[in-house]
Amino acid sequence: MARVVGIGNQDFETVRQRDYFYIDKTKLIKAWWERGDSVTLITRPRRFGKTLNMSMLEKFFSVEYAGRGELFEGLSVWEEERYRSLQGTWPVISLSFAKVKETSYLNTRKKICQILAEVFNRYHSSGRV
Repeated sequence: MARVVGIGNQDFETVRQRDYFYIDKTKLIKAWWERGDSVTLITRPRRFGKTLNMSMLEKFFSVEYAGRGELFEGLSVWEEERYRSLQGTWPVISLSFAKVKETSYLNTRKKICQILAEVFNRYHSSGRV
């Protein structure tokens, strides 16, 4: 049976759980980890998978996804024990500005502040801040 291409789906967990067609990009995890950069700038054209890749990184590293190795089974990063032991071991705060599509500076600033407040409230209400 052919796999469905989940067009526009930007959540790694959903893509894997629903077995949507997915081109394995988990080598990015290994390459990034081994470089040891302090700062990483990821640029790609629009609709090129930036948000999905960031979701993949979040699900791999975040302590909120500890023990969720099934999301990575069968993918490149899961072949080495070294990386399997890294999964779910880091505190991660994920921010996406993908939905910021305002037409003025003031509205853009307000939208970004709203996103930051939502992230803060999420972590503050859970007692993790």
